[in-house]
Amino acid sequence: MSVQPLTFHVPEPHPCFGSAADVSGFQLSDAVRVRRPEIDVEASEIRDLAYELIRVLDADGHAVGPWSEACTVDQLRSGLRAMLKTRAYDARMTVMQRQRKTSFYMQCTGEEAIACGFQSALQAGDMNFPTYRQQGLLIAQDWPLVDLMCQVLSNEKDRMKGRQLPVFYSAREAGFFSISGNLATQYVQAVGWAMASAMRGDSRVAAAWIGEGATAENDFHAALVFASVYRPPVVLNVVNNQWAISTAQSVAGGAQATFAARAHGYGIPALRVDGNDYLAVHAAACWAVERARRNLGSTLIEWVTYRAAPHSTSDDPSKYRPQNDQAVWPLGDPVERLKDHLTGIGEWSEARHVQLKAELDEEIAGAAKEAQGSGTLVEGSKCSPASMFDDVYKSMPPHLREQRQELGF
Repeated sequence: MSVQPLTFHVPEPHPCFGSAADVSGFQLSDAVRVRRPEIDVEASEIRDLAYELIRVLDADGHAVGPWSEACTVDQLRSGLRAMLKTRAYDARMTVMQRQRKTSFYMQCTGEEAIACGFQSALQAGDMNFPTYRQQGLLIAQDWPLVDLMCQVLSNEKDRMKGRQLPVFYSAREAGFFSISGNLATQYVQAVGWAMASAMRGDSRVAAAWIGEGATAENDFHAALVFASVYRPPVVLNVVNNQWAISTAQSVAGGAQATFAARAHGYGIPALRVDGNDYLAVHAAACWAVERARRNLGSTLIEWVTYRAAPHSTSDDPSKYRPQNDQAVWPLGDPVERLKDHLTGIGEWSEARHVQLKAELDEEIAGAAKEAQGSGTLVEGSKCSPASMFDDVYKSMPPHLREQRQELGF
């Protein structure tokens, strides 16, 4: 019997660079058909929801199906405003980076519905453990833009004192844990925080955030083990925007199974959701957060979306993905989809949309002027070098005090 030589499989994006974008293999679920289970359902009973795609808005912008009753009109208008504000903020900060007022910036264009819609399901005191593309969690709370901008500009009012990358925000008061550049650390941190909340008999829940590429990290699996065993009140979010910088989601295993399905091996309930559908995001987030708050354990949610912008201001996506990829993305633009839905039910109009965008642009321009008044990366005042000794220990030990004195501070 002849022996066939073994072959080694290396995943490649489909289509490869230089080809026309092809999304024919992307399966859309019927929004009416995807069921909404009871909050206390067992994980083994909803295995199908890790492979389906939970949606609310159909092709005509109508809200349909069992997940469609979670949002009021006021919530939808607020969500549209938060998404528009996030997009306008991103645009302004990208321009400021090109003007060399900061060294680096990362947009969340095309992904705004996920953070803005999820935040609406949380309460004061809950804690997000985000990545660098969830600025919408703060903007949806109307967190001061000047504070965010000062952190990006690394000026004298930067609460991080110039110690972080420009987009690594921190805002404890807003339930926004300090961002780390180490992939997947947010998962073990969030699970540990949620375990502590449960041990104290508290009522606060945690939300962990990673991109689909980080599901290949050890911390992802370590967190799921603890979430499975101890059932802490945490929602485990995986934002599948199809690209980890220039690496397609297939390299992290997205071609063999959904990322939501990875929760099955740990006995954790999982949902797969249209991340460009604000109504679906809000509905799924409310379901998972309520499950956590009712002491029913963790839920993993895969948010399916598309990174419309470059990975960062240091990236050129034209080098590795098709030119028309965003135009043919089957889930569309989250802002336009919510706008069309509100317009279709008579609660919005093109004129109001234009007016809101103008108001937000004016607000962001004013915030940018105020933030730059405290300096930029290259101009104006900075935090004193003496601040490097602060916030390291609760009480500064003698050897650091001596070092500071030697430097003349």
